[in-house]
Amino acid sequence: MRRRIAVVLVLAAAFTTSLVFAQTDAKRGQYLATIGGCFGCHTMTNRDAVGYAGGRALKTPFGIFYGPNITSDPKAGIGAWTMADFIRAMRHGERPDGASYFPAFPYPSFTRIADSDLRDLWAFFQTVPPNSRVNTPHELRFPFGFRFALVFWKWLFFKPGSAAQAPSTTIGRGAYLVQGLGHCGECHTPRNFLGAPRSDRVLAGGKGLEAKSIPNLTPTRLKSWTDADLKEFFLSGATPDGDAAAEPMAEVIRNSTSQLLPVDLAAIIAYLRSLPANPDEPR
Repeated sequence: MRRRIAVVLVLAAAFTTSLVFAQTDAKRGQYLATIGGCFGCHTMTNRDAVGYAGGRALKTPFGIFYGPNITSDPKAGIGAWTMADFIRAMRHGERPDGASYFPAFPYPSFTRIADSDLRDLWAFFQTVPPNSRVNTPHELRFPFGFRFALVFWKWLFFKPGSAAQAPSTTIGRGAYLVQGLGHCGECHTPRNFLGAPRSDRVLAGGKGLEAKSIPNLTPTRLKSWTDADLKEFFLSGATPDGDAAAEPMAEVIRNSTSQLLPVDLAAIIAYLRSLPANPDEPR
């Protein structure tokens, strides 16, 4: 009797899994991962690095974070995750065991992604070949390494998004891509002393690590650029004055914006044009 019950449970699980995959689109999920720049943060920079196997260092004022392995490996990666686990991580910033992620993982932006897109993203990552590379522990300054403190950070600065569908209007689509999947504000919005983006300075740019200037993406700076200028920049990195994008934006262009569908690129440009002009962040 127990053997029959076990067989039934296995068959039911297999049926449920096949039904879930029938409702997802892994190929579309790959495009969404391209928009999100997942490859860059989760792949090391050496020439023989394995895609999505983690280890990429992110230097911040709080210490160094290392992108985790998000291949389909069931132990080192996320291969054992359920779709619910994946959505929980992206929308609520929580691991399968309930612990919070550090917001170096940009879930404050990803929380805006619609459920349908999250399902397709999860389906794509299930197809990424497994790699057993063990995750590198973060190297954080005291006291920023205490994960329990993230409960208070979230209470102050994080609001989970809804499961609403992605907007269909041009500007709405652009806002969805910039604020959510593209998480542009994670770099282009100045932060307070606790690392939370300032809601009054959205996309106003400022000073990044190593005193590098991060551009203002509102009309304050972009008013001198034509739509053709912006399109060319997002496709090739070339600026109207003959200069070129510096790293890390050049990497974003290579891995993400240069591969956008024309309709999505146009939506992003339209949204940036619609923003209120925010003064440049003081140097």
